[in-house]
Amino acid sequence: MHTHATAPTQFIEANGVRYAYRRFGTPSGTPIVLLQHFTGGLDHWDPAFTDGLAADREVILVNNAGVGASTGETPQTIEGMADCIRDFVDALALKQFDLLGFSMGGMVAQAYAKNHSDRIRRLILVGTSPRGGDPTPFGAEVSQRARGNAGEEEMAWLFFGHSDAGRAAAARYWARRHARTEDRDPPSEMPTILAQVAAGRDWLVPHGERFADLARITVPTLVANGHTDVMLPTINSFYLQQHLPNAQLILYPDSGHAPHFQYPEQFLAHAKLFLEG
Repeated sequence: MHTHATAPTQFIEANGVRYAYRRFGTPSGTPIVLLQHFTGGLDHWDPAFTDGLAADREVILVNNAGVGASTGETPQTIEGMADCIRDFVDALALKQFDLLGFSMGGMVAQAYAKNHSDRIRRLILVGTSPRGGDPTPFGAEVSQRARGNAGEEEMAWLFFGHSDAGRAAAARYWARRHARTEDRDPPSEMPTILAQVAAGRDWLVPHGERFADLARITVPTLVANGHTDVMLPTINSFYLQQHLPNAQLILYPDSGHAPHFQYPEQFLAHAKLFLEG
Protein backbone atom coordinates (compact mmCIF):
# COMPACT_ATOMS: atom_id res chain seq x y z
CA MET A 1 0.00 0.00 0.00
CA HIS A 2 1.34 3.42 -0.91
CA THR A 3 1.99 6.10 1.70
CA HIS A 4 2.31 9.87 1.57
CA ALA A 5 5.98 9.46 0.64
CA THR A 6 5.51 6.83 -2.07
CA ALA A 7 2.14 7.56 -3.71
CA PRO A 8 2.78 8.48 -7.34
CA THR A 9 1.49 11.73 -8.74
CA GLN A 10 -1.38 10.89 -11.07
CA PHE A 11 -3.28 13.03 -13.55
CA ILE A 12 -6.89 13.12 -14.66
CA GLU A 13 -8.43 15.48 -17.20
CA ALA A 14 -11.72 17.25 -16.66
CA ASN A 15 -13.17 20.16 -18.62
CA GLY A 16 -9.83 20.91 -20.26
CA VAL A 17 -7.76 20.88 -17.06
CA ARG A 18 -5.24 18.15 -16.20
CA TYR A 19 -5.44 17.77 -12.42
CA ALA A 20 -2.45 16.49 -10.45
CA TYR A 21 -3.44 14.30 -7.52
CA ARG A 22 -2.22 11.51 -5.25
CA ARG A 23 -4.40 8.73 -3.92
CA PHE A 24 -3.30 6.33 -1.20
CA GLY A 25 -4.52 4.45 1.84
CA THR A 26 -7.02 1.72 2.62
CA PRO A 27 -9.63 1.44 -0.18
CA SER A 28 -12.59 0.77 2.10
CA GLY A 29 -15.21 3.04 3.52
CA THR A 30 -15.56 6.67 2.51
CA PRO A 31 -12.57 8.40 0.87
CA ILE A 32 -11.49 11.85 2.03
CA VAL A 33 -10.46 14.65 -0.34
CA LEU A 34 -8.02 17.27 0.98
CA LEU A 35 -7.91 20.86 -0.34
CA GLN A 36 -4.77 22.90 0.30
CA HIS A 37 -3.94 26.43 1.43
CA PHE A 38 -2.90 29.57 -0.51
CA THR A 39 0.11 28.70 -2.74
CA GLY A 40 0.15 25.17 -1.28
CA GLY A 41 0.39 21.94 -3.24
CA LEU A 42 0.62 18.20 -2.83
CA ASP A 43 3.87 18.34 -0.86
CA HIS A 44 2.71 20.89 1.71
CA TRP A 45 0.58 18.33 3.57
CA ASP A 46 1.96 16.74 6.73
CA PRO A 47 2.56 12.99 6.30
CA ALA A 48 2.07 12.47 10.03
CA PHE A 49 -1.54 13.47 9.50
CA THR A 50 -2.23 12.11 6.01
CA ASP A 51 -0.68 8.70 6.69
CA GLY A 52 -2.69 8.49 9.90
CA LEU A 53 -5.88 9.15 7.98
CA ALA A 54 -4.86 6.66 5.30
CA ALA A 55 -4.70 3.81 7.81
CA ASP A 56 -8.51 3.62 7.71
CA ARG A 57 -9.55 5.20 4.40
CA GLU A 58 -8.37 6.42 1.04
CA VAL A 59 -6.80 9.88 1.09
CA ILE A 60 -6.96 11.99 -2.08
CA LEU A 61 -4.71 15.06 -2.34
CA VAL A 62 -5.40 17.34 -5.29
CA ASN A 63 -4.03 20.53 -6.80
CA ASN A 64 -6.65 22.93 -8.12
CA ALA A 65 -6.35 24.30 -11.65
CA GLY A 66 -3.01 25.99 -12.29
CA VAL A 67 -1.53 24.94 -8.94
CA GLY A 68 1.72 22.98 -8.90
CA ALA A 69 1.67 20.27 -11.56
CA SER A 70 -1.98 20.86 -12.50
CA THR A 71 -2.59 22.62 -15.80
CA GLY A 72 -5.13 25.28 -16.61
CA GLU A 73 -5.78 28.81 -15.43
CA THR A 74 -6.36 29.40 -11.73
CA PRO A 75 -9.83 30.90 -11.14
CA GLN A 76 -9.97 34.34 -9.55
CA THR A 77 -12.94 33.46 -7.34
CA ILE A 78 -13.40 30.82 -4.67
CA GLU A 79 -16.59 29.69 -6.41
CA GLY A 80 -14.60 29.13 -9.60
CA MET A 81 -12.15 26.99 -7.66
CA ALA A 82 -15.06 25.01 -6.23
CA ASP A 83 -16.30 24.37 -9.77
CA CYS A 84 -12.88 22.88 -10.53
CA ILE A 85 -13.19 20.55 -7.55
CA ARG A 86 -16.65 19.54 -8.80
CA ASP A 87 -15.11 18.65 -12.16
CA PHE A 88 -12.30 16.72 -10.46
CA VAL A 89 -14.47 14.56 -8.18
CA ASP A 90 -16.88 13.94 -11.06
CA ALA A 91 -13.96 12.74 -13.21
CA LEU A 92 -12.95 10.35 -10.42
CA ALA A 93 -16.59 9.19 -10.16
CA LEU A 94 -16.71 9.83 -6.41
CA LYS A 95 -20.34 9.45 -5.47
CA GLN A 96 -19.86 10.41 -1.82
CA PHE A 97 -16.77 11.45 0.12
CA ASP A 98 -15.52 13.34 3.14
CA LEU A 99 -13.95 16.73 2.49
CA LEU A 100 -11.23 18.60 4.39
CA GLY A 101 -10.22 22.13 3.44
CA PHE A 102 -7.39 24.12 5.00
CA SER A 103 -7.22 27.93 4.79
CA MET A 104 -8.11 28.86 1.19
CA GLY A 105 -8.94 25.18 0.71
CA GLY A 106 -11.51 25.58 3.49
CA MET A 107 -13.12 28.43 1.58
CA VAL A 108 -13.26 26.24 -1.53
CA ALA A 109 -14.73 23.40 0.55
CA GLN A 110 -17.50 25.71 1.79
CA ALA A 111 -18.28 26.94 -1.71
CA TYR A 112 -18.47 23.35 -2.95
CA ALA A 113 -20.57 22.18 0.00
CA LYS A 114 -23.13 24.96 -0.46
CA ASN A 115 -24.18 23.41 -3.76
CA HIS A 116 -23.27 19.76 -3.29
CA SER A 117 -24.06 18.78 0.30
CA ASP A 118 -25.54 15.56 -1.03
CA ARG A 119 -22.06 14.45 -2.15
CA ILE A 120 -20.31 15.15 1.16
CA ARG A 121 -20.68 12.83 4.14
CA ARG A 122 -18.66 14.90 6.63
CA LEU A 123 -16.80 18.21 6.32
CA ILE A 124 -13.67 19.45 8.14
CA LEU A 125 -12.68 23.13 7.95
CA VAL A 126 -9.26 24.12 9.31
CA GLY A 127 -7.88 27.64 9.75
CA THR A 128 -10.40 29.21 7.43
CA SER A 129 -13.08 31.88 7.13
CA PRO A 130 -16.65 32.16 5.88
CA ARG A 131 -17.41 34.49 2.98
CA GLY A 132 -17.62 38.00 4.41
CA GLY A 133 -15.67 37.00 7.51
CA ASP A 134 -13.45 39.19 9.65
CA PRO A 135 -12.23 41.84 7.21
CA THR A 136 -9.35 42.97 9.42
CA PRO A 137 -6.54 43.60 6.92
CA PHE A 138 -3.27 41.78 7.29
CA GLY A 139 -0.61 43.72 9.15
CA ALA A 140 2.58 44.62 7.33
CA GLU A 141 4.50 41.64 8.72
CA VAL A 142 1.80 39.12 7.79
CA SER A 143 1.54 40.53 4.27
CA GLN A 144 5.30 40.45 3.81
CA ARG A 145 5.74 36.91 5.10
CA ALA A 146 2.74 35.53 3.18
CA ARG A 147 3.96 36.83 -0.16
CA GLY A 148 4.72 34.09 -2.70
CA ASN A 149 5.88 30.59 -1.76
CA ALA A 150 6.72 30.75 1.95
CA GLY A 151 10.01 29.29 3.17
CA GLU A 152 10.66 27.59 6.50
CA GLU A 153 10.96 30.75 8.59
CA GLU A 154 7.90 32.37 7.04
CA MET A 155 5.76 29.26 7.37
CA ALA A 156 6.77 28.81 11.01
CA TRP A 157 5.71 32.37 11.81
CA LEU A 158 2.48 32.28 9.80
CA PHE A 159 1.22 28.78 10.63
CA PHE A 160 2.49 27.92 14.14
CA GLY A 161 2.46 29.29 17.66
CA HIS A 162 5.21 31.81 18.37
CA SER A 163 6.47 30.10 21.54
CA ASP A 164 9.56 27.90 21.72
CA ALA A 165 7.26 24.86 21.54
CA GLY A 166 5.54 26.26 18.46
CA ARG A 167 8.84 26.91 16.70
CA ALA A 168 10.04 23.39 17.54
CA ALA A 169 6.82 21.92 16.14
CA ALA A 170 7.32 23.95 12.96
CA ALA A 171 10.83 22.53 12.52
CA ARG A 172 9.52 18.98 12.93
CA TYR A 173 6.77 19.61 10.39
CA TRP A 174 9.26 21.05 7.90
CA ALA A 175 11.41 17.92 8.18
CA ARG A 176 8.43 15.58 7.77
CA ARG A 177 7.17 17.55 4.81
CA HIS A 178 10.48 17.20 2.98
CA ALA A 179 10.94 13.48 3.67
CA ARG A 180 9.57 12.75 0.21
CA THR A 181 12.52 13.23 -2.15
CA GLU A 182 11.21 12.00 -5.52
CA ASP A 183 8.28 12.97 -7.75
CA ARG A 184 7.81 16.22 -5.84
CA ASP A 185 5.25 18.82 -6.81
CA PRO A 186 6.59 22.04 -8.38
CA PRO A 187 5.85 25.35 -6.61
CA SER A 188 3.02 27.54 -7.81
CA GLU A 189 4.00 30.29 -10.25
CA MET A 190 3.17 33.98 -10.02
CA PRO A 191 0.02 33.97 -12.24
CA THR A 192 -1.48 31.34 -9.93
CA ILE A 193 -0.49 33.27 -6.81
CA LEU A 194 -2.00 36.50 -8.14
CA ALA A 195 -5.24 34.71 -9.08
CA GLN A 196 -5.44 33.24 -5.57
CA VAL A 197 -4.88 36.68 -4.05
CA ALA A 198 -7.78 38.02 -6.13
CA ALA A 199 -9.99 35.12 -5.04
CA GLY A 200 -9.14 35.71 -1.38
CA ARG A 201 -10.00 39.39 -1.63
CA ASP A 202 -13.29 38.62 -3.34
CA TRP A 203 -14.14 36.18 -0.52
CA LEU A 204 -14.05 39.05 1.99
CA VAL A 205 -17.18 40.54 0.37
CA PRO A 206 -20.50 39.09 1.62
CA HIS A 207 -23.06 37.85 -0.89
CA GLY A 208 -26.37 39.11 0.47
CA GLU A 209 -26.98 38.83 4.22
CA ARG A 210 -23.71 38.10 6.01
CA PHE A 211 -23.24 34.37 6.75
CA ALA A 212 -26.77 33.48 5.58
CA ASP A 213 -25.49 31.11 2.90
CA LEU A 214 -23.83 28.92 5.54
CA ALA A 215 -27.30 27.57 6.33
CA ARG A 216 -27.08 25.65 3.05
CA ILE A 217 -24.22 23.52 4.39
CA THR A 218 -26.18 20.94 6.34
CA VAL A 219 -23.59 18.16 6.64
CA PRO A 220 -21.88 17.44 9.99
CA THR A 221 -18.90 19.79 10.16
CA LEU A 222 -15.78 19.99 12.33
CA VAL A 223 -14.23 23.47 12.53
CA ALA A 224 -10.67 23.65 13.87
CA ASN A 225 -8.12 26.39 14.40
CA GLY A 226 -5.30 27.58 16.60
CA HIS A 227 -5.72 29.97 19.50
CA THR A 228 -4.08 32.82 17.57
CA ASP A 229 -4.44 32.61 13.81
CA VAL A 230 -2.51 35.53 12.29
CA MET A 231 -3.59 34.63 8.75
CA LEU A 232 -7.37 34.31 9.12
CA PRO A 233 -8.22 35.54 12.63
CA THR A 234 -9.58 32.86 14.93
CA ILE A 235 -12.88 34.75 15.33
CA ASN A 236 -13.77 33.43 11.88
CA SER A 237 -13.85 29.90 13.25
CA PHE A 238 -16.43 31.04 15.81
CA TYR A 239 -18.48 32.57 12.99
CA LEU A 240 -18.44 29.24 11.17
CA GLN A 241 -19.46 27.23 14.22
CA GLN A 242 -22.25 29.65 15.10
CA HIS A 243 -23.77 29.86 11.62
CA LEU A 244 -23.31 26.35 10.23
CA PRO A 245 -26.36 24.24 11.18
CA ASN A 246 -24.42 21.19 12.37
CA ALA A 247 -20.91 22.26 13.40
CA GLN A 248 -18.57 21.75 16.32
CA LEU A 249 -15.40 23.72 17.07
CA ILE A 250 -11.99 22.76 18.45
CA LEU A 251 -9.33 25.38 19.24
CA TYR A 252 -5.77 24.27 19.96
CA PRO A 253 -3.60 26.08 22.55
CA ASP A 254 -0.39 27.94 21.73
CA SER A 255 -0.97 27.48 18.01
CA GLY A 256 -1.77 29.42 14.89
CA HIS A 257 -3.19 28.94 11.43
CA ALA A 258 -2.28 25.24 11.05
CA PRO A 259 -3.07 23.28 14.22
CA HIS A 260 -3.09 20.03 12.23
CA PHE A 261 0.60 20.61 11.43
CA GLN A 262 1.54 21.69 14.97
CA TYR A 263 -0.41 18.92 16.73
CA PRO A 264 -0.71 16.17 14.10
CA GLU A 265 -1.34 13.33 16.56
CA GLN A 266 -4.00 15.17 18.54
CA PHE A 267 -5.67 16.55 15.44
CA LEU A 268 -5.67 13.12 13.83
CA ALA A 269 -7.38 11.64 16.88
CA HIS A 270 -10.02 14.36 16.84
CA ALA A 271 -10.55 14.08 13.09
CA LYS A 272 -10.92 10.30 13.24
CA LEU A 273 -13.39 10.53 16.12
CA PHE A 274 -15.44 12.98 14.08
CA LEU A 275 -15.22 11.02 10.81
CA GLU A 276 -16.12 7.74 12.49
CA GLY A 277 -18.80 9.15 14.77
